[in-house]
Amino acid sequence: MSIWEIALIGIALAMDACAVGMTDGMAEPRMSAAKALLIAGTFALFQAGMPLLGYYCGAAFSSLVAKIAPYLSFAVLTAIGGKSAVEYFRGRGKRETFSPRAPLGAGKLLVQAVATSIDALAVGVTLLAAETEGGLPFHVLFCAAVIGAVTFVLSAGSVLVGKKAGDALAGKAELAGGIILIAIGVKLLLEGVL
Repeated sequence: MSIWEIALIGIALAMDACAVGMTDGMAEPRMSAAKALLIAGTFALFQAGMPLLGYYCGAAFSSLVAKIAPYLSFAVLTAIGGKSAVEYFRGRGKRETFSPRAPLGAGKLLVQAVATSIDALAVGVTLLAAETEGGLPFHVLFCAAVIGAVTFVLSAGSVLVGKKAGDALAGKAELAGGIILIAIGVKLLLEGVL
């Protein structure tokens, strides 16, 4: 497994975190740069940590998680997205332009980070298998760091893009963000079931 393959794994794993980060930026277009970096850092930490957990816990633990991960991710992301959509429809007509909503809190951010990184547990088992077969030329910590770094860069960019889109979409950003989260949840469920 080359460094490029590990980076590509990082890109693939980061896609859900990027989409969620973009919705966070859309919902809060006036967010500070420090908060955008905190969101990206949190996603990166979980995307790097989950493969380590999968690697060190081995196949027994990951097979259980692999069975429930699609359902868990679907439930969490659909609940968050559904709440955003409901809040939009409750306030529809009241906001023609952006009006600040409750900012993203630590609890919601952690839930998002866990929900978007559960599938990375299986990558840890893949890294363990590659190492066992002699196909992992790097230490697993290095692999996790690469995955985390890729996630950080992509997520930070996504939050910034979301902030720009949030300004452009004004009050509709909350609905768009909710729909995106629900769509990601459905995608993860279908990938896990099929």
